[in-house]
Amino acid sequence: MVPALSLWLPILVAAVLVLVASSVIHMFLNWHRNDFQGVSDEDGVMDALRGFDLAPGNYLIPRAESMEVMKSEEFQARARRGPTMFMTVLRPGDPSAMGKRFIQWFAYCVVVGLFAAYVTGLALGPGAEYMAVFKAVSTTAFMGYALAHAQDAIWMSQGWPATFRSMLDGLIYALLTGGTFGWLWP
Repeated sequence: MVPALSLWLPILVAAVLVLVASSVIHMFLNWHRNDFQGVSDEDGVMDALRGFDLAPGNYLIPRAESMEVMKSEEFQARARRGPTMFMTVLRPGDPSAMGKRFIQWFAYCVVVGLFAAYVTGLALGPGAEYMAVFKAVSTTAFMGYALAHAQDAIWMSQGWPATFRSMLDGLIYALLTGGTFGWLWP
């Protein structure tokens, strides 16, 4: 057994590598450029929504307060009339201001690495072979980076192509994490 906290170096190095890889994927490869669709008359839609002064957060339209309301004919008619949507409202500002998001993403990468270290440390001891470490860490990291994306396709109507691209990103991050741990395993 290897204690997870004794693996701080591979955890941090993997998190940095994933941060760099995700930046390359999102800023230079552009394979996510079609993940979100635009709306016709974008300025008109923005002007119409601006009047509601929506706070940042997630919204469901129409939204039922209970299962009884959801089953009511009035609610069903509103849903059929549409549009129905999941909507995320962000804070107004510069969309390129990414500092806070990068810090949160790095922290998330550290947490995924910590869980991968914990699971692999339980399964393998010091001096384990590279491939054994690589497989265990990569599998665990893949669960942290990729599998939850399927929920967005299932429940939020995100297209499966966008979901598979995000899962491919997760696979790349998991392989980088596994390789780092295999290289730096005690």
